[in-house]
Amino acid sequence: MSLKKLGVFAAILATTACASTPGPGGTWVRLGESTVTDRLEGDRIIVGAARGQFREIKLRVDRASVDFYDVIVHLGNGTREQVSIRRTINAGSETRNIDLGGRRTIRAVEFLYDANTLVGRQARVIILGKR
Repeated sequence: MSLKKLGVFAAILATTACASTPGPGGTWVRLGESTVTDRLEGDRIIVGAARGQFREIKLRVDRASVDFYDVIVHLGNGTREQVSIRRTINAGSETRNIDLGGRRTIRAVEFLYDANTLVGRQARVIILGKR
């Protein structure tokens, strides 16, 4: 292998290693997802204690925009955190990071929404948690 090819290979390897290494702020983990329809509705995604503890969550939207109203995070100690989103999240975008006030076990995440979909098309909401 020539020195030039070896250099290119080393650069690609270094870039790949950096992209997969979690940064100092923690890593985002997929906690669950739900396919949502075009009417005012609510969904509940079960997470469970086996997933571990998280400091923050956020909701990612794919396929179509979704109007979010409220998000309720049910915690492992039996309490719940209600967060008012009151915002349209476009397909390919995310809500702001929702701080859970320290590392917390999440039992479930509930959300009230209205998806902006055409008949027969559905949006997908993905819940991500940051350790």
